[in-house]
Amino acid sequence: MPSWGEDTPGGVPRTVTNGHSHSMSGSTVAGRHRSRLILVIGITVAVFVLQVVGGLLSGSLALLADAGHMLTDSTALLIALIASLLAGRPATSARTFGLQRAEVLAAMANGLLLVGVGVWVLVQAVERWNSPTDISSGLMLGVALVGAAANAVGLMLLHPGHAESLNLRGAYLEVLADLLGSVAVIIAAVVIILAGYTRADSIASIVIFVMIIPRAWSLLREVVDVLLEATPRGVDLDEVRRHIGEVAGVIDVHDLHAWTITSGSPVLSAHVVVDAECIRDGRSGEVLDALGECLGEHFDVAHCTFQLEPEGHQAHEHAHHA
Repeated sequence: MPSWGEDTPGGVPRTVTNGHSHSMSGSTVAGRHRSRLILVIGITVAVFVLQVVGGLLSGSLALLADAGHMLTDSTALLIALIASLLAGRPATSARTFGLQRAEVLAAMANGLLLVGVGVWVLVQAVERWNSPTDISSGLMLGVALVGAAANAVGLMLLHPGHAESLNLRGAYLEVLADLLGSVAVIIAAVVIILAGYTRADSIASIVIFVMIIPRAWSLLREVVDVLLEATPRGVDLDEVRRHIGEVAGVIDVHDLHAWTITSGSPVLSAHVVVDAECIRDGRSGEVLDALGECLGEHFDVAHCTFQLEPEGHQAHEHAHHA
């Protein structure tokens, strides 16, 4: 149920909040999956070391490219872990939403790191294409198989939370790309073993690049939407406006906004105009109940703030939005 304060004399607009305490407490999705994140970091670091050694000994650029990607992943996952710790800190009077946006900033760092690794892989692949080198394909295949198995375990660990948190989704996509990269290296190694075509190593490196860039773009686009406070995906403001307008006693709604603090924490605010009879009869509480039930039932919004206003009050506001 929503909560509200006492009516003030003269029909002064009242600001009320409807929401769930966990949304503002700093308990984030990534925080609930922190132990899994730590395990994945350990696996990723181990695979990185293995691929560096294997790439240097075998002469495989694809293995080194995948190792570079693993290094980026290790850093990105560590950033994600630190961000989840920061996001779990309580809110203060100076930071009323705590540090939950740290998770979004971590996801942005992940995306930028992905772009950097992708460019490096492409440059190295072109150079190797022009100057092919001898490759120990057997060692290349063995290391790639171990890497693929380790990445598959990492994916299973992150899967439960990847659909709920932007930060965990970034980590999940990192590990998924590593798995696909390992598969590309495996295929290249088999081609070299069977056909002796060493340029397959460069082709595998380019495939890794092609997989990296679209994921990085998608992740960065989501981060930008959150930082620009775009309407959360799945929230149709026109539908929200229509539902609010159907509540008994409501005449109009304006200054309607919905945005995301961090993954799993969408919020909404609105100025709701109610009729004079509603204010005179003291039925504001009933309106707030109805508004809270309406949004809680039809929309995935964790925290709502409503300001109830009498007719004509909008003209006295300094600025307003539709």
